[in-house]
Amino acid sequence: MDFVGNVLPKVLKDEASEDKGEYARLQSFVGAIAVADLVKTTLGPKGMDKILRPTGAGPNQDHITVTNDGATILKSMYVDNPAAKILIEISKTQDEEVGDGTTTVAVLAGELLRQGEKLIQQKIHPQHIIAGWRIARDIALKKLNEIAVDNSQNLNEFHEDLLKIARTTLSSKLLLQDRDHFAKLAVDAVLRLKGSSNLEYIQVIKQAGGSIRDSYLDEGFILKKQITIGCSRRVENARILVANTAMDYDKIKIYGTKVKVNSMEKVAEIEAAEKQKMKDKVDKIVKYQPTVFINRQLIYNYPEQLLADHKITVIEHADFEGMERIAAATGAEILSTFDAPERGPQVLGHCDLIEEIMIGEDKVIKFSGCKRNEACTIILRGASSHILDEVERSLHDALCVLVTTVKNSRVVWGGGNTEMQMAAACEQYAKTVAGKQGLAIEAYAKALRQIPTIICDNGGYDSAELIQNFKVELEKGKKDVGLDMSKGIVGSMSDLGVKECLRVKEQALSAASEAAELIMRVDDIVKCAPRKRDRA
Repeated sequence: MDFVGNVLPKVLKDEASEDKGEYARLQSFVGAIAVADLVKTTLGPKGMDKILRPTGAGPNQDHITVTNDGATILKSMYVDNPAAKILIEISKTQDEEVGDGTTTVAVLAGELLRQGEKLIQQKIHPQHIIAGWRIARDIALKKLNEIAVDNSQNLNEFHEDLLKIARTTLSSKLLLQDRDHFAKLAVDAVLRLKGSSNLEYIQVIKQAGGSIRDSYLDEGFILKKQITIGCSRRVENARILVANTAMDYDKIKIYGTKVKVNSMEKVAEIEAAEKQKMKDKVDKIVKYQPTVFINRQLIYNYPEQLLADHKITVIEHADFEGMERIAAATGAEILSTFDAPERGPQVLGHCDLIEEIMIGEDKVIKFSGCKRNEACTIILRGASSHILDEVERSLHDALCVLVTTVKNSRVVWGGGNTEMQMAAACEQYAKTVAGKQGLAIEAYAKALRQIPTIICDNGGYDSAELIQNFKVELEKGKKDVGLDMSKGIVGSMSDLGVKECLRVKEQALSAASEAAELIMRVDDIVKCAPRKRDRA
């Protein structure tokens, strides 16, 4: 029965529900806007942090996360509203694609829907709104590409651009006070990749103790293991054999089989056969002529001793991720059988020096001068695990943005400059469009202008005054102006060195527009009945 008393035909099962028309659209708007409002206070250099605490019992029940990273916050949320889930998904995609702008994309989508809701209340059909938004998006992207600058031909200027982008990215993170130090670390690490986008070569090690400023970049690969007792602690011009093979000889590897013996001599014969089998495997390894043997699995004392007798340094129980990085950095192949010693030059990795060093109170193994010299390690120091986790997230965002900038070298001014210029372009174009689509284009411009407005509000400044001053400066022809959040004024971004990657802005704009369009189209939400379990 509907709200006026008419009897409706029953189509869905019991416990299933259906929301139609305005009610369904309202549900979508409320869910998406709620998610955007949750993360918008983290936007900008003066954004606030959130504490994430798991619920229920488990090993991580006491572990809390303190962060202002939009993707981390949204990934940790369990929501029931389908529109809210769409915003969470686009934030995840933004994080995977470019690494930064995760909060911006969610907030922009939420603001678009807020403006869209007002148009719906004016009885404008969603299809007219979507058509206007598409025109506005194209205008905004065109303006964005017009104001972008490419300095990749001048290496010194491009290096400066990378430093400025890294500082801008880190300005909204925990590392604000030490952003110059970490910006240099991130840029040096990314430039070592020589154009590659594989961040696996950049290892990040978190070591509690000291202060954040004690973090440093080490040119080489570091493995958090120790060299086996009895082996050389320093190996020069190392030939490295990386393997994932069983090196424990006191197990008969035939499962589900019983061996019956009638004397201790027979037991001794079995043990001797196993020992000989292991010796044969070691002899095969020796034929490859390595000076260092790294194994994923445990190595027992007997094969360890045999390898040490041949002056081979042994490292056991290397974690799989570490092995993959070693293989990539040194040019080695990970072997499990050793029947082709003639392929030794192709499968062995090489590095200039392997030695044990101390980081804090832990011994680790350092690989210097690897064959593929892209590898490096960033050692992070900090007072607690919560700080180290947030520093790692902040640095990861900066590294991702820098890798994106190296591939797509065009940059734009930060500090809300791009959003204001795109909004101005949309408003100017809306004056030439007749009909309801013009209203949608104006609404799109208002949503874009909300980004710098929220940044001002988060800093505790008067957003109405600052945004009006911002408009006036742009009208005067000062195209590099932006929000100076340290002083609460409209300043020159070229003087402050605030730059952002064009690709990050493009991705955020496109993803937010598509998500808002998708949610705007919804006019029916069907919730299926839960599956019932039949109890025997």
